Amino acid sequence: MAMISRRRLLQAAPLLGAALAQAQTQPLLKESDDEAKATDYHADASKVDKAKSPKYQAGRTCANCGLYTPDGDKPSGGCALFYGKDVLAKAWCNAWVKPG
Repeated sequence: MAMISRRRLLQAAPLLGAALAQAQTQPLLKESDDEAKATDYHADASKVDKAKSPKYQAGRTCANCGLYTPDGDKPSGGCALFYGKDVLAKAWCNAWVKPG
């Protein structure tokens, strides 16, 4: 079994970190996805038509929902409802939950 030197390991560390970060990136939920349609998901809460989405209240977005998990400084993150897909922080759906 070949041994890896510390120097080689330190040289490879940034590449390994980048590969892991890329592997953890989730696809974004699209408004056309079935689960998005089922929850009245809108990628931009500022464009929600209150007549068509009566549960919407101004100021509510995924970013301030109790189901949202931010991903650092990315404009998207995880949601407990949409496993395997990220949602935009500026988005909204009718499953919005008060944090806490």
